[in-house]
Amino acid sequence: MKVIICGAGQVGWQIARHLSGESNDVTVVDSNPDLVRRATDTLDVQGIAGFASYPDVLDRAGARDADMIIAATHSDEVNMVTCQVAHSVFSVNRKVARLRATSYLNAIYSDLYRRDHLPIDVVISPEREVAAAAMRRLSAPAAFDTEMFMDNKAQLLGVLLSEDCPVVNTPLRQLTDLFSTLRSIVVGVRRDGTLFAPEPDDQLFVGDACYVLTHRDDVPRTLEVFGKSQKKQERAVIVGGGNVGLTVARALEERQSRIRAKVIERSRTIAERAAEALERTIVLHGDGLDRALLAEAGISRADAMLAVTDDDKTNMLAAVRAKAEGCPFAIALLNDPTLVPLLGPLGIDAYINPRTTTVSSILRHIRHGRVRQVYSIGDAEAEMIEAEVMSTSPMAGQAMRDIAFPEGVLMGAIMKNGEVMRPSGDMRIDAGDIVVIFAMTADVPEVERLLQVSIDFF
Repeated sequence: MKVIICGAGQVGWQIARHLSGESNDVTVVDSNPDLVRRATDTLDVQGIAGFASYPDVLDRAGARDADMIIAATHSDEVNMVTCQVAHSVFSVNRKVARLRATSYLNAIYSDLYRRDHLPIDVVISPEREVAAAAMRRLSAPAAFDTEMFMDNKAQLLGVLLSEDCPVVNTPLRQLTDLFSTLRSIVVGVRRDGTLFAPEPDDQLFVGDACYVLTHRDDVPRTLEVFGKSQKKQERAVIVGGGNVGLTVARALEERQSRIRAKVIERSRTIAERAAEALERTIVLHGDGLDRALLAEAGISRADAMLAVTDDDKTNMLAAVRAKAEGCPFAIALLNDPTLVPLLGPLGIDAYINPRTTTVSSILRHIRHGRVRQVYSIGDAEAEMIEAEVMSTSPMAGQAMRDIAFPEGVLMGAIMKNGEVMRPSGDMRIDAGDIVVIFAMTADVPEVERLLQVSIDFF
């Protein structure tokens, strides 16, 4: 498949990395020659320096025979015009655009825009994706990462093991015997900065960051097994009233079991806009690092704090301040993945990476065949892939123990006739089953071969 990726920033680079690694013909376009050079030097891609919305630039990038264009520049207008030019001039079949402005999103998701007026097949909103990730974090405050699978019947939990964890120093094989009715599988472990798929005889140690896939109904028990408690969230403080903070506050207002939230925003203009848009949420104007203002927001009584400003260091410091003032759970929005190792020493409970959430969303929309969902883990180190098993798949009709999975691949869950089940060696995989598989990035092509979806894109 031939793909043109417009924008060689963090998101564009990661998408190019994924698609080029799967033997696709990828061309990266960016107005910054240095970013183009970085992409061509580090990835198996072609690069064009120029404005993505210019027809001659797209022509040089090979738009005349491209199968897909992904517009992920920093400008909404450039992304929209790029899709329009790709459609009108080059008849590109599939067009994906990243849009940030709420005004555009509201119009596009309503009946005001039709596909024949603005030919964008898939709209990706980083702010909405990040807000959705924040809501998932709040639903599982004991986990540092979480994602839903199998029509929300299964949940991935990232759990950091502490000294009081009951299963420390226990081989994973014994966990299956000890908790035979628990529908949970440890699919990934990060130890000393390295992520890997564990073997049945591997033990878990203090400090390990474990990724556990579990049945939704077994989440409380799973967290208990790993030494975590699940507390109901009733009060939250949000530092940052921009697009992300506003979207989160709105979502909290709309929840059936509503969480009472207060928003702190430094910009008066943005604070006033947030106050007008929210009905039951108190908006405070001021610095989220101000101890007195945090006290006024009730940080010591809050169950959670989310720092979602556009500055990583502000978010980290706000989270540290909130923890110091007695808030038990703090989430920080981080764009820079190199800051993540600092979260543990600083006592920050969880983080949201906009790049990871956006990349996962784009991959979920551009992959076809029987792939239903893709979730990127860490710095694109691994993926959780949910897919339907096709009748032509090498797995169909095979028992789990007879399938030659690579070392970096683990089956996390199987859904048969709507029922989510924990995989076992004698379980048979049938055509039509839904599976969730953990795969290190290097092993993704082999997983797609097993699923028979390697070249089936939109």
